[in-house]
Amino acid sequence: MKFAVKALSSGKARAGVVHLGSCPSPIETPCLLLSTRKGLPIFISPDLLSSLPSPDSHLLQFSPLHFSEGPSPKTISSIGGLHQMVGLHEYGFAAVARDSIQCLPECGSTNKTGASFETPCGRLLIKPVEYMEMITSMNPNLWATLADEVPAWANNKRNKTSVDRTVKWLDECIARSPAGGAVFGSIVGGSNIEERKRCAQEVAVRNVSGYWIGGFGLGESMEERPSLLNVVTDNLPKDWPRMICGLGLPEEVLQGVAAGVDLFDSAYIYHLTIGGFALTFPLDRTEKNDYNYQLSDQGSDWTKINLRATVYRKDATPIVEDCCCYTCQNHTKAYVNHLLNVHEMLAQILLEIHNTHHYLGFFQSIREAIKEGCFEQFQKKFIQSRREYLATDAVSV
Repeated sequence: MKFAVKALSSGKARAGVVHLGSCPSPIETPCLLLSTRKGLPIFISPDLLSSLPSPDSHLLQFSPLHFSEGPSPKTISSIGGLHQMVGLHEYGFAAVARDSIQCLPECGSTNKTGASFETPCGRLLIKPVEYMEMITSMNPNLWATLADEVPAWANNKRNKTSVDRTVKWLDECIARSPAGGAVFGSIVGGSNIEERKRCAQEVAVRNVSGYWIGGFGLGESMEERPSLLNVVTDNLPKDWPRMICGLGLPEEVLQGVAAGVDLFDSAYIYHLTIGGFALTFPLDRTEKNDYNYQLSDQGSDWTKINLRATVYRKDATPIVEDCCCYTCQNHTKAYVNHLLNVHEMLAQILLEIHNTHHYLGFFQSIREAIKEGCFEQFQKKFIQSRREYLATDAVSV
């Protein structure tokens, strides 16, 4: 893996490119890692992946813990690794134990021997040696070391313990790391700024190719998050990529980009799709969203609409006018509304295609704003538009 920063904003936001051996073209950052289940997108079939923007959609994230039920590490290794097993030879894979959908950290059961996770197979305790056996067999392009993540309400003693364990496990993972595959050192510390700083400084002196920032999306507030992010990125080398889990909402992504984070997970898209929501916020920075939200459109806001609502039952327009995704080019809101209400799986397939396409476009807008030197204005305008909608909606109610 190779990474280079190509442009900087007036703050810490940066645009760059990452080169992965299996991807035919470099991927621009900040970018979105598509969430998968056992290496394949949750609803989009492999033959439809080509309908997504390329190469932006060529970086996939998976959790090795998904394979706790299924082929053993030895079997996957004999097949030739994850690329060979799922047949996605021109895609890059990023392995992270936590995936924010199915495999969530359970700090109460984590101990000095390994990290505990809530998974579809129940609660699992994963030791560094077991984790590295999975990584070696799957041979991802990049992978994050095992981490002891704690929620925002953990006390200072628990935060210190999480950092000590994570650094210890980092050294164990590096010692067992296979040839090939970029190592991303994990950084934790909960909501304690000093422990975040200590962990970042410890990881920064290790022999790693990038950094995975963990412990976010676990109860911290929007107000305290920027200081936690900044204390981490301020203590990391500028020339290596930073990846994060747990920041999904557009406003959260913008906070991460403003702090200098490069790679983001896409669990937000999954949760939108399961709920029947479609992203609709404008991607053109000069465009204003004048969409007329109906009171019966429960759960909608400035960024998304609820396609389960009856108001769309006879709506013969695409989800977003001028959107070039497969869903908007071929289907209407009324059709997706029908599919949702009769519980057809095709509804989730079409929604995930649109939401992924739209969010990839959002990241493209972010990159353009950074290159033009106006990211801070882009972030301010986006958040202001969101607040204006919420204020208008509160008055109408």
